[in-house]
Amino acid sequence: MNSFEYMQPNNLESASKFLVKNNSSYAFAGGSDILGLIKDDIVAPKQLVNLKKINSLNFIKHDKENGLSIGALTKLSDIENNEIVKTKFSLLSQAISEVATLQLRNVGTIGGNICQRPRCFYFRGDFDCIRKGGDTCFALTGNNKYHCIVGGGPCYIVHPSDSAVALLALNAKFKIFNGKDETVIPAKDFFVLPDVDDMKENILKDGEILTEIIIPNPNTETVSKYIKVKERGAWDFALVSIAGVFNIKNKKILDGKITFGGVAPIPWEEENLNAKLKNISIDEKSINQLSDSAFNKTDALEMNSYKIPLAKNLIKKLLLEI
Repeated sequence: MNSFEYMQPNNLESASKFLVKNNSSYAFAGGSDILGLIKDDIVAPKQLVNLKKINSLNFIKHDKENGLSIGALTKLSDIENNEIVKTKFSLLSQAISEVATLQLRNVGTIGGNICQRPRCFYFRGDFDCIRKGGDTCFALTGNNKYHCIVGGGPCYIVHPSDSAVALLALNAKFKIFNGKDETVIPAKDFFVLPDVDDMKENILKDGEILTEIIIPNPNTETVSKYIKVKERGAWDFALVSIAGVFNIKNKKILDGKITFGGVAPIPWEEENLNAKLKNISIDEKSINQLSDSAFNKTDALEMNSYKIPLAKNLIKKLLLEI
């Protein structure tokens, strides 16, 4: 391991300056992802910027007009167990409960979970792949059981975050600090497909910091659910996960939104599917029609086409259980 500077700013302005000053500078909070990246020789930072001392980024607030606001440094376990989150925004609590282990949720932050790097074993291993500046995605002709079925090319990672899938379904917005000002963008605009940038998973530039997650209040008729399919019974990353938010009245979906994890390089929304979630009865015929409308155009690889029927059946399971 190479030597590096360790910085511990206590405000956003200082943290941003450190991240701009050195193009081999990395921010962290919980540290579970960056430590793995360093150990695997994926990054060799000249400077690590610990954000933990920025207390202004650790909070959970709620009001009737603006909804739920969560600081990016808030621990996952604090969000999971927060009474307001559990009652009014239960989808987020459900998704976070599926993240890693309790010990890691006690350390990891919501910002870190959203911004974590992919788990692709070619990216994490000794391969000069596209995401590390090479010219080859080894998953194309190698072991691609866990890779994406939509949104891929030239890199075929899947986004590993559980919380991001839920936040996309909840129509969350992200606040970003650029050193001087803050901007607010929809969650869907935060993540980047490989054909836009094959070395990054999000839009953050040098010196920019994700500071806050904002979720609008749900309607009183809203119900939601998160389901995650894993290869192991113990904690694991998703083969496929699904999040759903629905406004329901008299056994009819007035409107809703379904999002997926484990299928794409970003948290994924099947627009064709969601366009049909309006004034639909919750019955076998409608559920089958909705399931049949999803993932009909994919880029499945040799070993991961099983994700297509898995995702379709998760749609059915989700709608039957709401």
